[in-house]
Amino acid sequence: MLIYKILRRPEWDALCAAGETAGAPVDLADGFIHFSTAAQVVETAAKHFATESDLVLVAVAIEPLGADLKWEVSRGGALFPHLYRRLRRADVVWDTALPLGLCGHIFPEALL
Repeated sequence: MLIYKILRRPEWDALCAAGETAGAPVDLADGFIHFSTAAQVVETAAKHFATESDLVLVAVAIEPLGADLKWEVSRGGALFPHLYRRLRRADVVWDTALPLGLCGHIFPEALL
């Protein structure tokens, strides 16, 4: 199973340069890295990145994350994946630009 993280371009560039990240400001404040499932990521983009256009969608396989990945109740009572360690570049299975279109972000067809 894959989970997804939306990063702003400078956050993605910093992850690539350093090889790992503790996450975005919200992740640092909460003490874990927020992820979404395929069923949750479109709503996450609309709720937290509605007007942002230079984003990167990152896919991460859950199996290698082991016990550092916890499923916790969040928005609307749904379980969301939270990573309790730094996200490593090597964790990323694939990445793609997440442009902002006229009706919201344009996600890869295979994800929808």
